[in-house]
Parts: sequence; C-alpha cells; structure tokens
Amino acid sequence: MKKILTSLAVLGFLAAGVGVAMAQEGHAEAAPTHFPINEPKEMSWSFAGPFGTYDKAQLQRGLKVYKEVCSACHSMNLVAFRTLEGLGYSDAQIKTLAAEYTIHDGPNDAGDMFDRPGKPSDHFPAPFPNEQAAAAANGGAAPPDMSLLAKARGVERGFPRFIFDIFTQYAQGGPDYIHSLLTGYDQTPPAGMVIPEGTHYNPYFLSGVSLKMPKPLSDGQVTYDDGSPQTVDQYARDVSAFLMWAAEPHLEERKKTGFRVLVFLLLFGALVYMTKRKVWADVAH
Repeated sequence: MKKILTSLAVLGFLAAGVGVAMAQEGHAEAAPTHFPINEPKEMSWSFAGPFGTYDKAQLQRGLKVYKEVCSACHSMNLVAFRTLEGLGYSDAQIKTLAAEYTIHDGPNDAGDMFDRPGKPSDHFPAPFPNEQAAAAANGGAAPPDMSLLAKARGVERGFPRFIFDIFTQYAQGGPDYIHSLLTGYDQTPPAGMVIPEGTHYNPYFLSGVSLKMPKPLSDGQVTYDDGSPQTVDQYARDVSAFLMWAAEPHLEERKKTGFRVLVFLLLFGALVYMTKRKVWADVAH
C-alpha cells in the first residue's frame, strides 16, 4: 500500500510539472496571464522587522515629495496636520505648514462657505472637489487616496514565503510595491504587447499592463536640503516610507507593545510551569 501511495504521489508531481511546462510554453510574453508582470523588488527599510523604526529624516523627505509632486493628484483625507509631530516637527512648524494650505470651510453665520488658512487640526485637503472631477482631470481614472495606500497595496507572496513572513514580520509589501511602480516606468514593453492608448506601460502595475498615471518622478525634480541624492530611486524610497508612516503612524509603539507582551507571556508561562511542578510534587502519578 505504501508503494502504491508513493507511486501515485510521484505521478502527481510529474503531471503537475508537465502542466506547468505546457503552460509556460503556451504563455506569450506579450500576453501576460497574471499581474503584476514582475514582482516588486524587496527593498531594505528601516521600519522592517520586529524591532524596526521609522527614519524621521526620510519621512520628512517623503512628505516633501508628496507635497511637491503627489498632492497635485492624490489626496490624503485621513491624515491630519497635527500628526506630523511624529515626523519630528515642532508645533510651530506644523502650524506654519498647515497655513500653507487653503481649507474650504463653512457655512458661516450667513450660511455661506468660505476659504481659510489651514490649522493643525485640519486634514490634508484633496486636490479635487469630488471623485468625478478627479476622474475627469485624469483621463477617466480617479487617483486613489494615499492615506492607507501602503497598507492597501501589495502582492501575494505565495507559499512558502508567507510562512517565513510570520517569523520575519514582513509587512513591507505596500512600500515595496509603490517603490517598484514609481521606478518601473522606463522599461520597454515586450514586442507585440498592445498598450492601450493614453496609458503607460509598467510591469509592476497590479491591475494590468499599463496605467493612466504617467511617470510622476524625474531626477532633480525635488530639492533636498540634507544632501540626499535627488534621484527617482531616492524619491520613490522616501515617499514610500512616508506613505507607510501615514498608513501606520503607531507602528513603533505597536512593535514595542508586542515585544513586551511576548516577554510577559514567556515569564508567565515559566511561572505557571513552576507552580504546577510545586503543587503536584508530592502527588503520586
């Protein structure tokens, strides 16, 4: 019986291998059957792992990239100016930054809407009054809100990597994806691939061969005051890290709390075991 089961298992593996080989032979590079075409590149992030922390200098650079580039199309409706203290800004700096924005507020005592300078309690204003206006200004596709983008995006890593992710606490799928997408515009599509008119090829896009958003970043586009490289790769790294912070600003506190809980559980488990040994020491088994 054991030999029969072993033979059946071998035949199953051979059949699966033949099926994969046939699928690969029938798969044309110009007609991909899965997206993204290329998996996101795994980057090195300061906030990775169970003891990772945010690099505040990087977060401040990422905020600058968002303000000067991304905010022209993308909103961050869930992020309040006052939360920027987590990036290392003082109250005075946050007030100054918030005042740079115009907030449409109201109604006033006369029942009219009005514009005023932003306050720390306000959220980042959207660049468009509504989703329909955003879609009309961007070729029919409304740019997504970036508040939770780094947690909402990501590619399934499959078996067995997701098993290892449990132990490594891998949670960088969103930033990896955003960085790869932002740096993946200069690649040439395979011969024969049809790119819809008005779209831009990107092998890292999660939903197709191309997307409406044109290449948003270019070298030297944003000026850094700290001497960091002013390259597309660096811009993409910084804004991806900033979006991770926007989606999970309490990441550092969560990791610290998790570590303390694990230490407590280990100590509690040891005390319970020793108590059990003490209580049952004189009981015949």
